[in-house]
Amino acid sequence: MTPDQELQPSTRRLHITGIVVVIFALVVVAFGLVSRAEQTSHLHDLTEQRAVPNVALISPSALQSGSGGLELPGRLEAYIRAPIYARIPGYLKSWKHDIGSKVKAGELLAEIDTPDLDQQLMQARADLNVAEANAKLAEITAKRWQALAGTDAVSTQDVDQRTFSWNANMAQVKAAQANVDRLSAEEGFKRLIAPFDGMVTARETDIGALINVGSSGGTELFVISETSKLRVYVNVPQNFVPSVPSGTKATITVPEHPGKVYSGTVEASAQSVSPSTGTTLMQIIVDNTNGEMMPGDYASIHLEAATVAGLLSLPSSAVIFDARGLSVATVDASNHVVLKSISIVSDLGTAVQVASGVSTSDRVIDSPPDGIVNGTAVHPVVSATPSVADGKSKSGTDHG
Repeated sequence: MTPDQELQPSTRRLHITGIVVVIFALVVVAFGLVSRAEQTSHLHDLTEQRAVPNVALISPSALQSGSGGLELPGRLEAYIRAPIYARIPGYLKSWKHDIGSKVKAGELLAEIDTPDLDQQLMQARADLNVAEANAKLAEITAKRWQALAGTDAVSTQDVDQRTFSWNANMAQVKAAQANVDRLSAEEGFKRLIAPFDGMVTARETDIGALINVGSSGGTELFVISETSKLRVYVNVPQNFVPSVPSGTKATITVPEHPGKVYSGTVEASAQSVSPSTGTTLMQIIVDNTNGEMMPGDYASIHLEAATVAGLLSLPSSAVIFDARGLSVATVDASNHVVLKSISIVSDLGTAVQVASGVSTSDRVIDSPPDGIVNGTAVHPVVSATPSVADGKSKSGTDHG
């Protein structure tokens, strides 16, 4: 066997070994690529799945007509409130009652020192004395000339002149007297008195303070309030106005007396709807003989009014307010978001009463995520369905 024949098997074995190594390397690379592709696909699916937000679903609850009443905020005001202003300028000489003092009608509140007015009154009285003296002299003169009118000693023209001079002087007396009476009346305004039985709820002046009058500088000095009865003003939504006639009973609570309930009655309505709020202003009168409530108090008012039929209740957290207005996010059968515009009758704080836009069969998202839009895929989860129609809650589940 020649050397060339001996080398041929060795070369063939090397070729076969190289081919096997290459094939093995290709298999390893292919396996790695397939494995990496499967991992990437799994990661993509997992990311897509986690990108779908979990949402809690609720269903609107129907309000039962004739039950529940109406809860509204309000503000207490004095039955009668009278700010006391000065009618004359001067300086405050003294005040007799401070805030919280009970006063009777006609009782003195304060006195004003008016040196300018006092001098004007003295001058007016002096002018009156001069006018009366001139009138007396004119009267004597006129009567003397009238006595000589039947003789040829005086002319008729002279008699008439003296008579008319007397009349002119009498007119000056009346003008001077009117000026004295005016200034005397103003002197009476030096005493500030209470216009009715009530309580001093504000004192905005002190001894020695400069007192100005008129629209440019006049300020209130005292405020007298009648607090044995109080007025409560509430804005009733338009849909409920027919259910709240005069005589409707109301219960009032105030924060400083928790657990205590006061009774009142609707006595007046504005009989008009405010275009900006869609509500009607109503007035409730509540007895406050014991003085426990104060003017200016914030109050919660419950009106015993029949609920308007056809209204639905939703938690406030389900309402979306944006440039499009008020809406809620609902979920369709394929678990995609459908935004629906709603019309709210009243906002009760934790809940709203809806007149249109949704139905009891809708699946509404409670606390929808920010930026949610139509067509967004969501994943419904078990949720509690609150019912605020009667102020209670009942649990339910929705598995989407």
